[in-house]
Amino acid sequence: MGRTARRWFYALSLLGCLSSLAARAASPVWVLHGAHSTVYLAGSIHLLPAQDAQLPSALDQAYASSAKLVMELDLGTLDPLAIAGWMSEHGALAAGTRLREVVGEPRYARVSSAATDLGVTTELFDGQAPWAVSLELADLDYVHQGLDPESGVEEQLLRRAQSDHKPTAGLETLSDELGGLAGLARADQLRLLDQTLDELKQSPQETRELVSAWRRGDAPQLATLLTQEYKSFPALYQQLVTARNQRWLPQIEQLVKGDQNCLIVVGALHLVGDGGLLELLRKDGFTPTQLN
Repeated sequence: MGRTARRWFYALSLLGCLSSLAARAASPVWVLHGAHSTVYLAGSIHLLPAQDAQLPSALDQAYASSAKLVMELDLGTLDPLAIAGWMSEHGALAAGTRLREVVGEPRYARVSSAATDLGVTTELFDGQAPWAVSLELADLDYVHQGLDPESGVEEQLLRRAQSDHKPTAGLETLSDELGGLAGLARADQLRLLDQTLDELKQSPQETRELVSAWRRGDAPQLATLLTQEYKSFPALYQQLVTARNQRWLPQIEQLVKGDQNCLIVVGALHLVGDGGLLELLRKDGFTPTQLN
């Protein structure tokens, strides 16, 4: 369990963070106007290639206008030792149980092959639950493809906030973020592992296409590339997206009703679609508009 808190966060979020943006989007940032505040709600890609890491100008504008940075997790306060302890408790198989027994020989062979391709040994995963193995493999693959955690949207904004002495906050705790996956039924954990193994075959070119589509706000392209698997896996969508959006909504609305401008950054998958934050906010009488 050598992963840091931030990399678990990135691996989790990248299982679905790129899904789709609003049609004809010009930027990944929306604006909510309160009586005494302006709240910017931005869709994020949590990792970016180091050579293509410049943030869209709308994000720069939103950050400059905000007195506070709010993320899914407050990355500035996460303790790597705390997440290692949490994963040891919740991400491990029962004592004496090995991954091969849980996933079956054919699937274990796929895990072993993927581990070899990514430069690690299968023993790294032997005591972990299938959902945790999925995150490990996703994390390793993103780095293998050249996606840089230090260049991700949140990391860039966090460094600015720390340099500018702007306060940061999170919409949820570590248990909120990872607990849904830990609570998946074993069959769904195996489906998640299968999905991750399938997606390891994605080419670096496809990754570049995803980043480009996010920058353009190209909703049709993003939907074509990434949304289909969630239509056939509602349990995962419920845990990764729907339930978390419902938990975040009251906090976002409270910030809009406050007296301080702030920038909220979440994975773009959380913004739109059925149960997306933009839809939920409109139902509650708010009017998000796009920042061009």
